[in-house]
Amino acid sequence: MELHVVIEGDKDLAGQLYRQLKDAIRAGRLAAGEKLPPSRLLAGQLGLSRKTVSEAYARLTFDKLLVGRVGSGTFVAEAVRPAAAPTAASRFAGAAVAERWIRMDTPLRHPEPAGSSRYEYIGGAPAHALFPHTAWRRCALHALRQGARSRGLYGAAEGLPVLREAIARHAAFSRGVRAGMEDVVVTNGAQQALDLVARVLVEPGCTVAVEDPGYPPARLLFAAQGAQVVGIPVDAEGLQVDLIPEGTRLVYVTPAHQFPLGMPMSVRRRRALLARAQALGALVIEDDYDCEFRYEGRPTDSLQSMDEAGTVAFVGTFSKTLSPELRLGYLIAPPAILQAVGVAKHLSDWHTSIQAQWALAKFIADGELHKHVRRCHAVYAERRERLMQRLDGDLAPWFERVPATAGIHMAALARKTLDMDLLLRLARRVDVGLYPLDPFYRSSPPRQGLMLGYGAIETADIDPSMDRVRDVLMQMD
Repeated sequence: MELHVVIEGDKDLAGQLYRQLKDAIRAGRLAAGEKLPPSRLLAGQLGLSRKTVSEAYARLTFDKLLVGRVGSGTFVAEAVRPAAAPTAASRFAGAAVAERWIRMDTPLRHPEPAGSSRYEYIGGAPAHALFPHTAWRRCALHALRQGARSRGLYGAAEGLPVLREAIARHAAFSRGVRAGMEDVVVTNGAQQALDLVARVLVEPGCTVAVEDPGYPPARLLFAAQGAQVVGIPVDAEGLQVDLIPEGTRLVYVTPAHQFPLGMPMSVRRRRALLARAQALGALVIEDDYDCEFRYEGRPTDSLQSMDEAGTVAFVGTFSKTLSPELRLGYLIAPPAILQAVGVAKHLSDWHTSIQAQWALAKFIADGELHKHVRRCHAVYAERRERLMQRLDGDLAPWFERVPATAGIHMAALARKTLDMDLLLRLARRVDVGLYPLDPFYRSSPPRQGLMLGYGAIETADIDPSMDRVRDVLMQMD
């Protein structure tokens, strides 16, 4: 790789090189400790004499910006600190648009590692210690071998056929989804799947209905596309379908494990939603984000499997079953938008990482995904049971848990008015990370409570952490 230097004309050549290297060092483009090309090599690259380059190096060494090491070469001095970057212009044509993005709240951004507590009840995070490193390593090596045999070109926007086929079989087996390989689009997590649907359906001024409380990134994403986002209240049966307004173009729901409260949508309400969507000509996004983990009751059909009119787009992710670091998800699109989604995917990022797709396809085909889900299910079931015992036991004077049959988090509603900000602060002081329900409400009156994720906390840590929460609550009374 060549050092970027531009020499103009044939005058003051050493001075031009000196000034450009000095500016690069001062601006931080050449970092402290970075090695510069040997004078003979740089001279050849720039079409200069070696003497000219040596002169510029000597001047920079005299200025203590470079240091020569015998037998090693010439390096940027370690003591050099880059100058502060110039501030951006205060006014530019797109300032208002950028400012709207800056002002968007992002309540589900995970805390920085340095700021996280020892006992974390953050939602949406699976157990990192349970990740199947050995099996995934074998699948990753398989992916590398596949890559070595390929022509090294771009792949199909919709994803590798072998992975799309594996996902279709997995979704059919675990959630009863009716789809073939041609209906599947591989995405960078569930969030990109939502974005793709929004890109091909949402335009400024159209109405999008979302659950309230609900998943903030989905609501914000639709709003960013210019939609009028309407929050629809939920009750014990899920989304209150009769409140979906006329003119709604898109409905976003989490029927198997309502986010964040956790209750499943009743079969009666699901049928009503499908009928309402068909009457409106609206498309329904079914976000099935963590429902491979089911603990009690009879499994219910996915909304997509009940759909006879092609109105449901089914969104799944491997972030909760494997790891959010993989950024692998999928969209099973109805015929009405399938081709448009493929075009949008191509234009937005062309395709998801080919090597990651080969690895996941092998992981599913070898039965490793099912084995991993079973292992995690046993662990999560134990954590869920222990947390329920505490909420139904010594924490019952303050909280009432919302019944939920699936997933890796549960919600607990406050039985009496609490100073939630104080509770969260005091819990942090005793190294317990708690997260309130308030940020998930949009227009409905917020219910005080907690969303308790049990994927990222060890089973043995639940009792000591809940002891600390109980003690904090007793101090607050």
